[in-house]
Amino acid sequence: MTYVSADIIDNGQTLLLKDSKANETRFHALWLRDNALDEETRAANGQRLITLNDIPKDTDLKSTTLNDTGLQIEFGPDGKQTEFPINWLEAHAYDTHENSTEKGWLPASTQTWDSVLNDTVPVADFNEVKREQAKLETWLAAVKRYGFAKLTGGPIEDGALTKVADLFGYIRETNYGKWFEVRTEVNPVNLAYTGLGLQAHTDNPYRDPVPTLQILYCLENSAKGGDSMVVDGFKIAQILKQEMPEGFDALANYCARFEYAGEAGVKLTSKRPMIELNPDGELIGIRFNNRSCAPITDVPFDVMPTYYSAYRRFCELVDDEDMMVSFKLAPGESFIVDNTRVLHARKGYSGAGSRWLQGCYADKDGLYSTLCALQHELGMAS
Repeated sequence: MTYVSADIIDNGQTLLLKDSKANETRFHALWLRDNALDEETRAANGQRLITLNDIPKDTDLKSTTLNDTGLQIEFGPDGKQTEFPINWLEAHAYDTHENSTEKGWLPASTQTWDSVLNDTVPVADFNEVKREQAKLETWLAAVKRYGFAKLTGGPIEDGALTKVADLFGYIRETNYGKWFEVRTEVNPVNLAYTGLGLQAHTDNPYRDPVPTLQILYCLENSAKGGDSMVVDGFKIAQILKQEMPEGFDALANYCARFEYAGEAGVKLTSKRPMIELNPDGELIGIRFNNRSCAPITDVPFDVMPTYYSAYRRFCELVDDEDMMVSFKLAPGESFIVDNTRVLHARKGYSGAGSRWLQGCYADKDGLYSTLCALQHELGMAS
């Protein structure tokens, strides 16, 4: 974009930029002053050196000088001068109403999917992503885009899943330990430790905050059955919104309750919507786990029938094979899911043979940070 003019309007309170196509973009004087990029305002690491109280309440714009690469500004009443790169202003423009009224919107970087993705499951080789930055970037970007991805060719050893977490961040330890075993147990504390099939679900909805990533790593898998399955909760939410707008609103506007008390000294509870939206309407989270759902008591009496109708439809879509991607992990293979978006499940398996997976939790901030840093080092747009 090429800006051709920078005018001061509204008695010095607003900067009006116009580009070559006569498009207009506005910035408030106080916003510009608060976000100045000079060394008096920000440290080399980008953190602010001043607080808002250090900026005069009557800050305004006194003069602007526009060139091909930047915009120089003089502020009043203190005469502060600073310069903004044009591309920085473009990247941080807020004078827009995109997605401001639509509930359940998703950023362009997020791609929803259904069973068609069975043909192109995002996958990478463990040794390649460990060795090559570009390969790691591609794999992490797939996790961000699709909400899950597989790894093959990993070591077959106890605790190998920690090496997957080390690729991008840190394990989040819980009452289940640093990691947990997923195999048949006698008198299990959790149904995950049986051979029963499990409905697709997000893990630990009874926690606040919920673990945002889960890694499942295969060490043995000779039992019949036990295929892993994943379902895109964002895709289901989009379908529900199209089919039942009032039901979508009910699941987004009212809280479900979740609880877990399967072992001594542990009683976890939370109250959150099954469909979570940002204040601007962005779809940011799914919490769905029939095994851990407590009585729902935060929905008004007159809304409860609509709520349960939408809840049932959500369940139907979760169980629909057309929504599922499935695969059977071999020893040394693993997959990671965005636990705030992608539901995971497994088919039941027989007592013949063995099935041993290990699981752990991590958080998206580490993965996204590593991805962003890699993209910067590789000269890629994040």
